[in-house]
Amino acid sequence: MPEHLQYLVIAAIVSCGVISGLLFAFSIVVMRALQQLPTAAGVLAMQRINVLIINPLFLATFLGSSALCLGVAVIAVRGIPSTGALLLLAGAVAYLLGPLATTVVFNVPLNNRLAKVVPHEAEAEWPKYVSAWLRWNHVRTALGVTGTALLAVGLTYAVSGH
Repeated sequence: MPEHLQYLVIAAIVSCGVISGLLFAFSIVVMRALQQLPTAAGVLAMQRINVLIINPLFLATFLGSSALCLGVAVIAVRGIPSTGALLLLAGAVAYLLGPLATTVVFNVPLNNRLAKVVPHEAEAEWPKYVSAWLRWNHVRTALGVTGTALLAVGLTYAVSGH
């Protein structure tokens, strides 16, 4: 694999790892902490998080990791049937299905519904939101971590010529 393509894969691995790590932190700490707050406070805190996370650094990393994975997928398809190319393709696809697709299809709509929750609706809506949001966050985290690992292993194989 040419050196410049190795750098592309390394950038994908790093950015995918950063996003997957953020999602992991939400699964094991952030959402659980918000659940322990009084309901109205948990809802308000998550509503603020959902506003503040839409910032240039997050968006560049989140969308950039997906763009890098698309680039890796294109490169990988051209290198099939090698083991390295297959692993790179699997990693890119896992990441794109996890953090990108799951976020767009499931987590963002949940966040948009939560944004409209008013205080008197919080007791009824918060438990349903947290349950569904965490379920999909676990899915996107698992796929993101799996994708990142497959990219790393795929790079190792690709560099060694396998």
